[in-house]
Amino acid sequence: VQLQASGGGLVQAGGSLRLSCAASGRTFSTYNMGWFRQAPGKEREFVAAIRWSGSRTYVADSVKGRFTISRDNDKNTVYLQMNSLKPEDTAVYYCAARGGVWAVNYYSAYQYDYWGQGTQVTVSS
Repeated sequence: VQLQASGGGLVQAGGSLRLSCAASGRTFSTYNMGWFRQAPGKEREFVAAIRWSGSRTYVADSVKGRFTISRDNDKNTVYLQMNSLKPEDTAVYYCAARGGVWAVNYYSAYQYDYWGQGTQVTVSS
């Protein structure tokens, strides 16, 4: 599967953005999806994940209550709605896909098989 992330940009603190990740292929609905981010000089970190059916979602504590992950399997797209953005949310955001069974350690980047190219999110103070 090929992934294309979009929707990043420059926003003021307190603002909102919605990231999209469009997937190619007819088997998107079988993939568990995740969002990760990487700030300059830092390791890639987990942001959110969603099961293939959309029945369960998981978000990192650092974004809980502000970010929401969702998916539309008819459109082969996963979304990350980001509200109340903070300067510390500034990073390149990546979407990722994992085939097969759901991984207990879904927060680990090593569990994902495919990655998008990333989209830059910059939050100004």
